[in-house]
Formats: sequence, structure tokens, C-alpha cells
Amino acid sequence: MTAAGDRHTVAEMLTTAAELDALGRDLVRMFGDDRVSRSEPDLAAYSRDMWPRLLLSVRDGRPLPHAPHFVVWPETEREVVAVVRLARERGVPIVPYGGGSGVCGGAVPVRGGITVDLKRMTAMSAIDRDEMLCDVEAGINGERFERALAARGYTFGHFPSSIYCSTVGGWLATRAAGQMSTKYGKVEDRVAGVTLVTGRGELVRTDELQRAITGPNWTQLVLGSEGTLGIITSARLRVSLAPELRLLRGFEFDDVAAGVEAIRRVMQRGLRPAVVRLYDEADTFFHSLSTRSDHSGDTDPRRFAPAPPPGAGALPDVGVRPPETDRGRRRGLGRALSALLAGNADGARKAVRRELVATALARPRLLNRLATAIVDRVSRKGCLLIIGLEGSRIRTEIEAGLTFAELARAGGRDLGEEPGRHWYEHRYSISYNMSKAFAHGVFVDTMEVAATWERLMDLYAAVRAAIANHAAVMAHFSHAYPEGCSIYFSFAGYGDTREEAERVYDAVWRDGLAAASRAGGTISHHHGVGLLKADAMAAEHRDAMTVLRAIKRTFDPDNIMNPGKLGLP
Repeated sequence: MTAAGDRHTVAEMLTTAAELDALGRDLVRMFGDDRVSRSEPDLAAYSRDMWPRLLLSVRDGRPLPHAPHFVVWPETEREVVAVVRLARERGVPIVPYGGGSGVCGGAVPVRGGITVDLKRMTAMSAIDRDEMLCDVEAGINGERFERALAARGYTFGHFPSSIYCSTVGGWLATRAAGQMSTKYGKVEDRVAGVTLVTGRGELVRTDELQRAITGPNWTQLVLGSEGTLGIITSARLRVSLAPELRLLRGFEFDDVAAGVEAIRRVMQRGLRPAVVRLYDEADTFFHSLSTRSDHSGDTDPRRFAPAPPPGAGALPDVGVRPPETDRGRRRGLGRALSALLAGNADGARKAVRRELVATALARPRLLNRLATAIVDRVSRKGCLLIIGLEGSRIRTEIEAGLTFAELARAGGRDLGEEPGRHWYEHRYSISYNMSKAFAHGVFVDTMEVAATWERLMDLYAAVRAAIANHAAVMAHFSHAYPEGCSIYFSFAGYGDTREEAERVYDAVWRDGLAAASRAGGTISHHHGVGLLKADAMAAEHRDAMTVLRAIKRTFDPDNIMNPGKLGLP
């Protein structure tokens, strides 16, 4: 175990240096020297997840405000029980850690303590072919899990954009949703039971409790708890047969409202497409810039070409560049234009594009009005709907025919398979472009909210207007249900300095979530709460927070489990 200079604030220091050394010795006896770390690089790596607000500091090379005192890598359930009991005995916080792909600060160790990385717990059982169940440990990587199932002829049906870098445990802790959730459900719909090590250091297996049928659903109590009640070490998951056929399609609608109405009609007719993604006018326009055709391809609903592996060719080439002041941007643009005139065309074009993006994002209201005008005047494509169905061949063909006919009756124009196939082949690419944006001084993020159908358009208008005051924004509708749908807002903003960028970022989230609440929507659909939405969750749940705090005290009486998350102390 490598010691390092302590860089925690006085408020974060829970123990004296001697007590920390004693705790370190106990951890080494428990895990061995190679599975315990106090090294500075490890503590820095585990001081954050992928919360974009923290990436602003990372971009500037600034130390983050919170870091663990130790990182440990358990390999067995027994070791997880042991470390939780030790932490409780010493009064030291525990933060569970999976892939670190969360975007809400859920893995940030706000009080230091021990970060427990579960990625060495990756066991996967044989599939129970009679019950269609599979036992897996929480640290297994999502992509590897899905590929292992596919090799046996099955699928979990859960395809989040983070599938390459997230874990099953992280999915369960945040009640995640995948790109095909309209058919397969959110992750909580795919879980038969979990094993949890509570903050008391006790082992609870909810699948055994569920067999009794009576009483509360203990599994659902644990899902979405974000490590505040304990550490999920394994789960019993429901799997499905791998699809025999997958059909993907594009439809065009005159506007967002028409597309939303079409989705409602499909869902309330009892049809269950796997993929439902309706892009608003701005998102449709920018989506069209990246497609390879004019969407006038084949219209045979039975055609499907296999896609390459998720994310293939999507890794960007990122350079690091600090943000500039407004005067610096003007100078940078001038240098870029001079280079262009001097004949350095390729480099100059990139520089001009970079400077123009920064300048535009510094004026979000103007940029959003300009984008709307461009879409209205230049694009006549309306709104693009990607629809996809999969499953057994006969059922999929029948359901596709019914779905496509319903969309046509609702005013949709069939664009053939090309839009759907293009989306499928590139559906993970966007996740690999975020660091490129941050390197250019821009921040990007997404806000996912949801509402019933009657409130959905009001929710869209309210949240979009709130975000547009601070950042460039566009949206798509996905994860549909008979009673409603979620909306996924993508936004990009800018600040001359890190502090200014943080101010703009905070304003986007403050105003956006407030608008969602006023419109009758929920503040989150599948990204979780963490630190980012903690206050908003407390306001949304109101009196129910009293019940949550009581549950927290029962599972974790000493408040050592991931403190500060879900609006809890």
C-alpha cells in the first residue's frame, strides 16, 4: 500500500493520522497489500464519476474538492461484509463504486472514507432455462455481460449509452434505462432479486423474500437507493431469448406534437416497439447533418443489415485546450482566419470552427433563436421518429406491420430503413464526443425528465425555454409507456472561466428542474440523483422524505453508506 500526502480539508478529516494508519493496516490485513490503496493517483481517480460539473475542474487541472482516504477492491461477498463492518466500527464512510460512469456525482466521496470498487466481482452463473434467470455479481461490465448472454442465445435487453463503461450494480443502484426499454422495461423490471450488504454489515437476499409473495417488494426498495442503504453485491436478473429479427425504421412528422401523439397511439394500442426516439426540430436538423443519405432508402419492413459492435470507430482524437476570454476568442479567431489566408487550410478550418462555437455558445439566447430560424427556413424535414421492433420473427413482423400502419394513420411519412439503421450503427458514438467538447472550453450535459401524456408538451416547452436562457438546447423523446414518456434534453454551454462555466451550468440545472416541477413532470427518469439533484429530489418527494430517512436509519443507523446522496444527510 502506497501512502500519499493527505489533501482533504479539515472538515473532511474524520480521523487522526494515527487512526488512518491503523485503519490502513486493518484493510491490508483484510485485502492484502495489492487490493488497498492510498496512492495519490488512485485517490484522485476515485474522487469523481462522470458528472460534467466536475469535469470542468478536471479540464483545468484543478484538484477536486473530495477524495476517499482509501480505495479497496473486494473479490467476494464476505470481504464486502467485512469492510462494511470495519467501517461501521470506526465510523468511516463507505462509497460503493462500479464503473464510475454516473453523471450526477453519485460516487463522489463527500466525507472521504473508503471507496469500495466492485469491479473484481464479475461472476456469472449458468442461465436457468426454465425460469429464464441468471445470477450475476454487481461488478460485471455491462457490455461483457450482454456479450456473454448473446453467446448463449439470450439478451438482458438493457442497452444504456454507458454500456461499455458501466456495471450491473450501477444500473441497479440508479434504476437505469436502456435504449430498448420500451420493450424490455427499465432495469427494475428485469430484476428478480438482489443481495445487499446493509450499513449494519448484514446480508439481505431479497430474492428469497420475494418467494413469499406477501408483503412489500423488498427488491424494489433497494433499487435506486444509490448506495445509501448498503452495497449491492449480486442480483438475479430476468433474461430474454435473443431476437430472431430486428426491424428499424424512420418516420417523419410535421412537428413534435404530431410525433408525440403518434407514439401515444402506438403505446396505448398495446404495441411494444423496442426503440422509440422522436427528435424535435432542432435535433432532427442536426441529426440529418450526420446521416449518409436523404432517407429515401428501401421501404421493405423486413430488411435489416447487421450493425458493427457498439461504439466501433467512435473514439475521438481529443486535444487539450484551455478556455479563453472573450478577447482571447476574438484574437484566436483572427489568428485562425490569418492562417486560412496563409494557406494552412485544414488547421485553420478546425480553429475557425472551434472559435465560432465558443463565441456562439457564449450567447445562448441568440444562438437558440438562430437555430430555430435556420431549421424553419432551411430544413423541411419536420421531426424524425426512429422506431425499432425485435423478437421472434413472426411476432416482430406482425407487430411491425401494426406499428407502421398506426404511425401512418397518425400522419407519419415512411422514410424507409436507412434512418433507423444509421441510428443503430452510431447509437453509442455520441458518448465518446463529450471529452472533445470539454477540451474546447465547452460543457455538455443531458437532462432527462418525464411526464404523463397530458402534461408532456407543457413539460417540453417549459424545460426547453428554461435551458435556452443559458445554453444551446435540443431534445428527443424516448422510453415510452402507455401512460407517458420521458424527454431527453441535450445542452451545451460556455463560460470564459471555470467559475463562470460552473455558474452557467448550475443555472441550467436550477431553472430546468424548477420548470419541470412546475409543469408537473418528474426531475429524473433514469440517470439517478446523486449530488446534482439531491435538493430537487427532497422538494419533489416532500413528506415522503420522512419515510426515506426512517428506512435509511434502519438499514444504516450510523449513516456511513454514501452520505449526502438522494437528499439525505
